[in-house]
This record gives sequence, C-alpha cells and structure tokens, in this order.
Amino acid sequence: MQTKKQSLLESLANVTIGFLITIISLHLIFPVLGIENHSGKNTILTVYLTILSILRNYLLRRYFNKKSLR
Repeated sequence: MQTKKQSLLESLANVTIGFLITIISLHLIFPVLGIENHSGKNTILTVYLTILSILRNYLLRRYFNKKSLR
C-alpha cells in the first residue's frame, strides 16, 4: 500500500521529468517545424499542463490504491 505522501512524491517526480522533457523538446522541435518559439508562452502552457498532470497522476494513483485494498 502506498501512503498519500508517497503517491504525491511519485506523481511529482514523474511529472517533473515530463516537464523537463517537454521544455527541451519544444525548444528543439519548434524551429524544425518552422514554428516561432516564444519561451514565456511555452513555459506558461507547460506549467499549466504540468499542474493538470500532477493532479491526474495523484488522483488515479489514490483511486487504484484504494481499489486494491478491497
């Protein structure tokens, strides 16, 4: 069984890695596709999506953790 704190820490670690991969990928792929790279806008969008991802990860982890106890 995983505690709520462990669930949150695992979700944060997972999403932090995803955040870094996304930021680096955007800087690499946008110029190749001819898309103007606006670092500030990209970062704001990535932060927003990262917050959603943390919530999704945490809630799913808690749901399946609770379900496995039944």
